[in-house]
Amino acid sequence: MKTNNKSNQKLQTSAIALLNLVLFFSTSEKTEAQNRANIVGIDHIGVNVPDMNQAIGFFTDVLGFSPVTTLGPIPLDDNWKKTNHLQAGTGPVTIKMVKAGTGANIELFEYKENKGSTKHPGGDDIGASHIAFYTDNIKQSVEYLKSKGVQFLGEPFLMPSGDTEGESWVYFLTPWGSKMELVSYPNGKGYEKNKPATLLWSPKNSLGEFNLSKNNTETISESAIRSLVETHLAIWNEKDVKKREALMKKVYADTIEMVDSHFIAIGHTDINGFIEGLHKKNPNSRFSHIKAIDVNHNVARLYWQNGSFEEPDATTGMDLFIFENGKVNRLYVFVDDKR
Repeated sequence: MKTNNKSNQKLQTSAIALLNLVLFFSTSEKTEAQNRANIVGIDHIGVNVPDMNQAIGFFTDVLGFSPVTTLGPIPLDDNWKKTNHLQAGTGPVTIKMVKAGTGANIELFEYKENKGSTKHPGGDDIGASHIAFYTDNIKQSVEYLKSKGVQFLGEPFLMPSGDTEGESWVYFLTPWGSKMELVSYPNGKGYEKNKPATLLWSPKNSLGEFNLSKNNTETISESAIRSLVETHLAIWNEKDVKKREALMKKVYADTIEMVDSHFIAIGHTDINGFIEGLHKKNPNSRFSHIKAIDVNHNVARLYWQNGSFEEPDATTGMDLFIFENGKVNRLYVFVDDKR
């Protein structure tokens, strides 16, 4: 039995060593790929349409997007068509780039005398794709699009569990028959609760900044913003949960998102729980200013320190606030690395 135990231990040790090697090389390859490819993100999504005027009308009049640039009609030579898998008889192409809210642009292609297939790929066909548009109110979006004659392939479905818990989605068709999607998760997705090292990009995370350019955000005076930021400090120093909750209602929007480098906290309950954990871990620590609060329109920043009376700057950092309708809608937290 002892021999078997030793053998098992050796096997386990070897397996762990092999797994570590695999993880090491996988991480190294990923880092090398990121550095050498130098790809930052998605610039645009290309879509072929049968009628450019129809497509532009849909994206502007129905979805509210903006066409920006136009190229063409551009004649295509035979070599280009062969290399790019176009039919020999297809004519010139016209290209328009559309700004689609906040996120990737949409590039529309219209080929004159198009000899390609006019049949849309099925959902399980190789190369089939769709574009998903984010909305913070999927019910309102569906009602509006239906009033414009848009055909939906069902009703919004709320994901009950798993990584996409809290996400609602539904497919719809464009006038030319392409399948697209509405998606919404105003309170975040399930996987975010586990504080993952990597968060998926989302236009929702840019919604506060995007809305600042719209006319739906009231301007707050600099003095009012500074007062709210001062109260923010009081919130993080308050040890009484009830008093802290009352202060939060005055300063934070109900759907406030606090974005840290390691996690996202959504709403008063999440932030309150995080603050409570800080007080339990460091009962004698307090937050205070390092310098004056900076204000730029509805944006403010606060440089802070946190520590005991003996070491008030044990931790330092900066909070960036985005105000909307009189309260903090988004809070970005930057903690200094003192290594």
